[in-house]
Formats: sequence, C-alpha cells, structure tokens
Amino acid sequence: MSNFWARTFTGLSMVFILLAAMAISYWFLAAIFFVVALLGLSEYYSLCARGQAYPQKSAGMILGGVLYSGVIVAGRLRIPEVGIHPVAIAVIPAILAIFLPFILEIFRNRQNPLVNVAVTVTGIFYIALPLSLLSLLNGEEALRYRGLPILLTGFFILTWFYDTGAYLFGKQFGKRRFFERISPKKTWEGTIAGTIVALLTAAGIHALFPAIGRADWLAAALLIVVFGTLGDLAESLFKRSLEMKDSGSLLPGHGGILDRFDTILVSIPFVLLYFYLRNLL
Repeated sequence: MSNFWARTFTGLSMVFILLAAMAISYWFLAAIFFVVALLGLSEYYSLCARGQAYPQKSAGMILGGVLYSGVIVAGRLRIPEVGIHPVAIAVIPAILAIFLPFILEIFRNRQNPLVNVAVTVTGIFYIALPLSLLSLLNGEEALRYRGLPILLTGFFILTWFYDTGAYLFGKQFGKRRFFERISPKKTWEGTIAGTIVALLTAAGIHALFPAIGRADWLAAALLIVVFGTLGDLAESLFKRSLEMKDSGSLLPGHGGILDRFDTILVSIPFVLLYFYLRNLL
C-alpha cells in the first residue's frame, strides 16, 4: 500500500509539472524533457555497464543532448528564417550520433568495442530522440484548448489512463500471465482492462477536444496500447537480462526514468507518424 501511495504521489506530481510546462511555453517543456533525456541516458549507460559493455557515457550524453536540441530547434524554425533547411539542423546531429562513437572507440582501450559503440548509439536514439519528438506536438501551430496543446495533452492522458488501468486491474484481478518469460507481473486481465480504459478515454477526449476526430483518438489509443506495451516489455527484457527489478530509484513508486517513460519512448514515434500522415500536424 505504501508503494501505491508513493506511486500515486509521484504520478500526480509529474502530471502537474507536465501540464504546467505545456501551458507555459514550448521552450519550458523542452527544457524539462532535456533534463529527463540526460537522466535517462545516464541511467541507461549505467545499466549497460553492469553487463558486458563499456558505453561511452559522457560522449553519449553529449551527443544525445545535441541531437535533442537539434530536433527542438528545428521544430521552431521556418526555411526563410535561416540559411539552412531546418531538417538539416536535426539530421546533422543524428549523423554525428551514429558515426562519432565509432571514431571515439578507436582511442579507448576497452573490451567488446562493437558492443560499446552499439549501446552508446542505441541509447541516444532510444531515449533522446523520442523525448525530443514530444515537444514537436507543442509547436506554435499546434491546436490548443485553454493554452494546452490538444494532441500532446491527449497523448499523455491516454498513456496515463492506459498505464493506470492496466496496473490497478492487473494487480487486483490479474491471473493469466501476459509474457511471463519477460514480465511475470504483467497479465492479460490487466492489459485488456487497460486497453478498454484507453479506448473509453479516447472517446472522452474527443468529447473534450472535438477538433480531432473520434477515429483519430481511437487510433492513437491503439497505437499507445500496442507500442507502449512492447516498449514496456523491451525495457523489462533489458532489466531481466541484468537481473534487476528497476532501472533506478529516482522516482518513488515507479523506479527509474526508464521505468516511467518506457511506454512513451516507443509509442510516441508511431503516434507522431500517424498524426503527420493524417495531416494533423
């Protein structure tokens, strides 16, 4: 029960901070997720160091920060404003993030050089890139309701309600293991309940934000359910391979940054892609 209240307090605090940041400004929200990205990268590289890897932690965090900043800046620029296409501002850091770790590894006398490079680059694109994409949903042209960006607010609400519904129902009534080899506590009952909650929430969000079609909200909910669950399982697989329960202890009741954001990290690229294809961004 104490863990439940710690989880609830941490969750509500994060909700308040994110809603306030979204309402204040694009740059304020970007700054918050910049810090989250660096903390997540530090946590990820520390976990990898417990295995048979020696990641380039400092370089990875710097490159992750540069890539994150490039995407954030590119999201606010227009071609007439600068002498370079805004996309290049994000692509150039991405190229550096891919190839610079290969060069840096030459000057390190460490075992498993290919593994070291792989985990360094993977961390950047697994953590820094998805978190930077969140801010793109908070741009100047984003549809807004009382100062809040509709798509980003809806994405967070769907994610929170899905996670909460699956957690509470699974904890009380879960019996059939969903993927016992990777996540023994995840159950079919919890997953199905979370899915139903997410779909009902999507219908409710449409009533609150009718500027976006009901079908689009339902599609976003399903993308979050599918890819969010896969992201959760992927992070559980990672921790299980290292024989760890949590990725960290920074967030009471939740564990580490990766424990809290695993659903978001994998689902946001697909939700963002859907909205772009539907010309909603």
